[in-house]
Amino acid sequence: MATVNDQITDAVTQSNVKVIAESPAMAMSMVYQSMAQAVSLSMQNATLSQQNMATISQSVASVASKKILGLLDA
Repeated sequence: MATVNDQITDAVTQSNVKVIAESPAMAMSMVYQSMAQAVSLSMQNATLSQQNMATISQSVASVASKKILGLLDA
């Protein structure tokens, strides 16, 4: 088996150590990104639900007002 230059093995070892050292930070950043997206989607759903409830509330108030004023048959 041929010997490998020490500079080559050192470069490979250093890059492996760098990747292993950075992997926990990368994993946590991916977790934070996923959580941020999940929270933003839930906020968007809550906003949409609130808008829909406001629309329904307007319709109900309108019909109730018309019934009170006698404009619709009971």
